Amino acid sequence: MNKIKKHVFLIGSRGLPFNYSGYETFVYKLTEYHQNLPTIQYHVACKNFQEKESWFFNARCFNVKVPNIGAKQAIYYDVAAMLKTSIYIYQHHLHDATIYLLTSRIGPFMFFFRWILKRFKVKFFVNPDGNEWARGKWSKPIQKYWKFAEETMMKNTDLVVCDSLEIEKYIQNEYKALQPATTYISYGADRNEEEIDQFQLYYWFDKFSVKPESYYLYVGRFIPENNLETIIREFIASKSKRKLLIVTNVETNQFYEKLLNSTQFHLDERIVFTGVVQDRRLLDGIRQNAYAYFHGHEVGGTNPSLLEAMVNRCLVIALDCVYSREVLDNNGLFFTKESGNLSTIINHLESQLSDSVRKKMGERNYQRICDAYSWKKITDQYQHLFLDEDIFYNLSKKNQPKKIQWMGKMK
Repeated sequence: MNKIKKHVFLIGSRGLPFNYSGYETFVYKLTEYHQNLPTIQYHVACKNFQEKESWFFNARCFNVKVPNIGAKQAIYYDVAAMLKTSIYIYQHHLHDATIYLLTSRIGPFMFFFRWILKRFKVKFFVNPDGNEWARGKWSKPIQKYWKFAEETMMKNTDLVVCDSLEIEKYIQNEYKALQPATTYISYGADRNEEEIDQFQLYYWFDKFSVKPESYYLYVGRFIPENNLETIIREFIASKSKRKLLIVTNVETNQFYEKLLNSTQFHLDERIVFTGVVQDRRLLDGIRQNAYAYFHGHEVGGTNPSLLEAMVNRCLVIALDCVYSREVLDNNGLFFTKESGNLSTIINHLESQLSDSVRKKMGERNYQRICDAYSWKKITDQYQHLFLDEDIFYNLSKKNQPKKIQWMGKMK
């Protein structure tokens, strides 16, 4: 029986067995694919988990109680998880462990944790989660904190794992003076092989008076930087007779009121807010039957909702930004925020692009996922990352390399 070579602590997600999106799905998939791997022991911080300690996919899940303190909860959660992790490492005398932080939000606290764990030669990895400081949902003071947290994290981490090549370029250029060590491992997606409940799917269709390929689709968070205002305004201006189904967690807030006033979407019966769809199989069925998929995200790396659309063979109409072009490999229709641009693309798609070409583009998206973004490929890369001794040798040098070489390639 192989002896455990590496203890890896995952901090920053809601934990297991939660499987929502983003980091939660990443932790779920990583531990699922590695559950029979004897050489890595995962320890997962879990927010408000019921038991003090439990096991899921052979990962040790430890509870972190978080008080109701509003927007500060996330920072409190990560700091508390780091304290529990530090105590565990001390109690069990774990040398050469890896702590993998998901987001940079506790950057200002990292000097302290590096100092108290120095004797155990712990390595700190971070996934910066794109340009969190640029998100429009944050107030100016919070945006400044995020930027400060990102900078201090770059000073106090051993390796930055970027889920986008463009994010890696940003880290290298923005923090050139700090010479951060970086590597690229993307987020992943898999096609759901479970059979879709057709009765449930068509019941959902009837609820919103749509049929297969009679609707465009948007799935994502209800936040300004996802450019819903542009998508809705331009769709209203188009000649399409199809509907636009917006699957999101709509909340009556300032952004909602602004969107309502600027687009008057309530006057157009083609615009339909459906609410969130929690059932993964149902959501996949909705994606597979969409005429096309809108992706308006512009802040930060590889977006999970885009990958999910691609793995379900959607034709994607994406905001023209470096992140979307990187993931789609230019296999999509790209729009700008300029008035009339997206509505022209919609009209052209329906009048000029044949169904066979549209479906071929969807097939190419599926193949793109298989080639570059499958969870099997992603989790294999993490296995090599956590176990490759050469990486840890390079990280121990005073002059860190700009990019970490592993798996025989410069990533």
